[in-house]
Amino acid sequence: MQQGNTLEKLPLSGDKLKVALVAARQSLGNIILGKNSEIALALACLLARGHLLIEDLPGLGKTILAQSLARVLGLSFQRIQFTSDLLPADIVGVSIFRQESGEFEFQRGPIFAELVLADEVNRATPKAQSALLEAMEERQVSVDGQTHSLPSPYFVVATQNPSDQIGTFPLPESQLDRFLMRLELGYPNEENERALLTGTDRRQLLAEVGPVLNPEVLAALQDAVAKVHMTDPLIDYIQALVRFTRESPDIETGLSPRGALALVAAARAHAYVESHSGVFPDDVQAVFASVAGHRLKPASSSAYRTPAELSRYVLDNVHIP
Repeated sequence: MQQGNTLEKLPLSGDKLKVALVAARQSLGNIILGKNSEIALALACLLARGHLLIEDLPGLGKTILAQSLARVLGLSFQRIQFTSDLLPADIVGVSIFRQESGEFEFQRGPIFAELVLADEVNRATPKAQSALLEAMEERQVSVDGQTHSLPSPYFVVATQNPSDQIGTFPLPESQLDRFLMRLELGYPNEENERALLTGTDRRQLLAEVGPVLNPEVLAALQDAVAKVHMTDPLIDYIQALVRFTRESPDIETGLSPRGALALVAAARAHAYVESHSGVFPDDVQAVFASVAGHRLKPASSSAYRTPAELSRYVLDNVHIP
């Protein structure tokens, strides 16, 4: 039996929004076990109106997390399985000539959903990957000279396998930059893995979960996140982090202004998800690796090679105000 949307008629303000968010987080935690911090980051990404990239080995719950987000948030959902023979038209849609009317009619592709799962996005060719660029940045697609608006809210959650696996095409920097955050789920601990082995199948559990939020409540949450207070010293801290990534000899490519804006938006959203009174340094640090890791490029001589190592290096070397 599905759970109903108990928050459907609540006023969209103040404490009621916090209640809605806590309920959504708890519902996600019942499906994705032992990943509370990752769930918080995923929610922060979506509340900041960003797009999410989940990179990890197959079988660690990337797809289930995306499906759970759509289900719990009450959003329309489409999954696109990226393969080497996928074409852009398979994603955005195609114009079909109708003999009866003598006109072309646009048939929308799966990208026209409120939450789109681009599953194993790096298994497709760069040409197919590029079909997501305009959608993610402009919230629209252009086909045959016509512009078509995408739904609002609109989120892309992409999963990708590690780049050393067979049959993958690395995402270019310009496309990686379209993702507000990049997450890794990792293996579950022993206790949570036992619960997975002995409990209800996650897909069956997902089918029994009803929406906790809806697009209207989600839009109100996003508006509330944009108003979270951030002090001047916090802005100074973020600027110091960004400046360090640009000046460090260990980093070849530092954060761009878009990356700095992403860090501000993500920190605000994380503070809201954690019910903080404003943005604290802890919020900036909590989101830094997921926001900056896929945007930083290590210098060839650097000892810090992975996104996690680079992010830790930056945080350890910038003074907290």
